[in-house]
Amino acid sequence: MNSSQIQHFNYIFTGAGLASLMTVYKMVLSGKFSDKSILLLDKDAKKINDRTWCFWEKEETIWKSIISKKWDSALFANENFKRDLDLKPYSYNKINGLDFYDFVFEKISNQSNITFLKEKVTDINELETHVFVGTEENRYTCNYLFNSIYTKAFAERQTKYPVLQQHFVGWFVKTEVDVFNSEQATFMDFSVQQKGNTRFMYVLPTSTTEALVEYTLFSENLLPKEEYENEIQIYLQKLGINQYKITEKEQGSIPMTSFSFWKKNTKRVLNIGTAGGWTKASTGYTFKNSDKKSSELVEFITDKSASIALSMTSESLNMKAFHKKNRFWFYDLLLLDILYRHNELGSSIFSSLFKKGNLKLIFKFLDEETSFIEDFQVIMKCPKVSFIKALFRVIFK
Repeated sequence: MNSSQIQHFNYIFTGAGLASLMTVYKMVLSGKFSDKSILLLDKDAKKINDRTWCFWEKEETIWKSIISKKWDSALFANENFKRDLDLKPYSYNKINGLDFYDFVFEKISNQSNITFLKEKVTDINELETHVFVGTEENRYTCNYLFNSIYTKAFAERQTKYPVLQQHFVGWFVKTEVDVFNSEQATFMDFSVQQKGNTRFMYVLPTSTTEALVEYTLFSENLLPKEEYENEIQIYLQKLGINQYKITEKEQGSIPMTSFSFWKKNTKRVLNIGTAGGWTKASTGYTFKNSDKKSSELVEFITDKSASIALSMTSESLNMKAFHKKNRFWFYDLLLLDILYRHNELGSSIFSSLFKKGNLKLIFKFLDEETSFIEDFQVIMKCPKVSFIKALFRVIFK
């Protein structure tokens, strides 16, 4: 193929996961990119229900039509106590991966300027005036590229920032009798054996006989799959559930790190999603953070493009300018430092936060919307000695 056959686009998204699809969807909603050509490249067709996203929210969102279940109540527990959490004015919302994909693709499939191709990206090369993208089938160029293909080695081959994984296996189970409280989700149940780690059960009941039951760890190393599944079986027995059918399974591993992914951004290439550090490092929550970041990104492109157009110059966007580090990044780094060195402390840290803490303030803090005074109120609920030690380690490191 010679250069005249290489197709050019204004924007290319390598990887069509949550962050890319959210961003493109909002570009369409804005109405300001209809004259721009956009290409989405992914090795997967996005035709299966491969994951579940959850997030808390006070107000209705643009995703309201695909929320499959809401909970106004949640449970937090460890081996010593249980606390029923009244989530109002928040609700905890569940979205199935396939519902999200279908929703977004229905919208973008009607846009003549947007192309989706099922092709595996093999090469990205930034030049002075454009970016070259190679796949196993074709070659493309673009003015700007948004990459959401996560490269594990970037975070795991460095030693400055700790790297944990939120890893899990979940069973969607259907029971023969009513056993679940369909109106209450289980955020964290630390009553399971910790075995020197941070281990908990996460339960999302969609009816009195159906639920996603997930065994989750915040730790450095993954387990053999049978260990996750054995723990799920033990937990179901503990709930008095002996007869059940597994209708689906899911598993995953989400990196938890304060590693500075944004330093990989360049003038024309911006890393987004997990590859750009959009996952909330201290919790592994992805949906809410990506929702915020994708809106900020669309606004950034729109504002910068307008400024460049008004200046009547040949200046181009500089994607390095998008990222802005805040104090919540530092808070996440402290927690991860503790859990990396003393993974067994996870239960006591989260228990101290949820046992008597103001839930609305905790959500606000995790959403990175609190003031300094509110930050202090939340942090003071956590074990002070551990955080003071982590503070000195991080500062002097």
